Amino acid sequence: GNMVEWCLPQDIDLEGVEFKSMASGSHKIQSDFIYFRKGLCFGLACFANMPVESELERGARMKSVGILSPSYTLLYRYMHFLENQVRHQLEMPGHYSHLEAFYDDKKGALPDSKGTPSSQQPVHWLPSIHRYMYPEMKITHPAGCMSQFIKFFGEQILVLWKFALLRKRILIFSPPPVGVVCYRVYCCCCLANVSLPGLGGTVPESKPFFYVNVADIEMLETEVSYVACTTEKIFEQKRDLYDVYVDNQNVKTHHEHLQPLLKINNADKEKYRRLNDQRQMLMYSQEVGEDCSSCEEDLFILFFMEQNNRIFQTLMEVSASQDKTLTADHARGMGLDPQGDRSFLMDLLEVYGIDVMLVIDNPCCT
Repeated sequence: GNMVEWCLPQDIDLEGVEFKSMASGSHKIQSDFIYFRKGLCFGLACFANMPVESELERGARMKSVGILSPSYTLLYRYMHFLENQVRHQLEMPGHYSHLEAFYDDKKGALPDSKGTPSSQQPVHWLPSIHRYMYPEMKITHPAGCMSQFIKFFGEQILVLWKFALLRKRILIFSPPPVGVVCYRVYCCCCLANVSLPGLGGTVPESKPFFYVNVADIEMLETEVSYVACTTEKIFEQKRDLYDVYVDNQNVKTHHEHLQPLLKINNADKEKYRRLNDQRQMLMYSQEVGEDCSSCEEDLFILFFMEQNNRIFQTLMEVSASQDKTLTADHARGMGLDPQGDRSFLMDLLEVYGIDVMLVIDNPCCT
């Protein structure tokens, strides 16, 4: 089995980290990287696999070198260092001086053992936001991961958007390598950004758990909302652990009341068309040869944030009105399909505790 070979500080609780930092099935690939969550900390590990002529190691030497931090927003900065170090550890096992120097240089205050959260909130919950105000996000993941996310899921991102906004437990399955799938977890959480003050104080945070495996089952049983990925097919059978299961581009749910949300309606198609139009305009507006991938990240995040703000702004205005009646016109004004998004709207009102009366019953009214 996996084992922790070396760590600093030596007294830190690393139980289970040897399975989080090396994805199940990794023996079939040469290299990978992996984001994960350990208690209140986030981790990034780089994995590499090297053939060796050793019966003891059964012909292959596999290692991961990783770091833990209270926030995942800066981990990506150290990807290159970790990739170099894992290669170094494969070729010269037991030489830790570079890792010791790195730790001495970077060590900071971790959350205490009582579980006091870090003062730095996850970057996707910044209260105020505007275009090109993303220094942390720019280095969280490589430029272009949002664009890859859109290309991979296509119109299905509108289905994921609704589940993310409803704070459902979303589990993404994929065989290794898992690094790119960790980016999909991150992108999924970004779909649910809302920047309106005073909204949803009682609503669970949409947590990126990144990679999970069977050792995390007990922890997942207690979670009411998360986005995670796994390489272990056994999870599909454990339906009590998730609400939404994503197998490559196939998004599904075993909850009957959530089934209507899987269907792409006209309003979804219109949103997807608008998103692509904005991306095309951005491409045309860039000077030839200039890298615009980071601007595209901003565009993606702001597109969904503005959409979410519009929905909640309308719902809060209606709930503050005298008759509290939400009509088909309101739904259209929010960019939703009065019929196709009816069950989504009803779930949204319930999850966020918004007191309005929905009067979109008769199909002939649309």
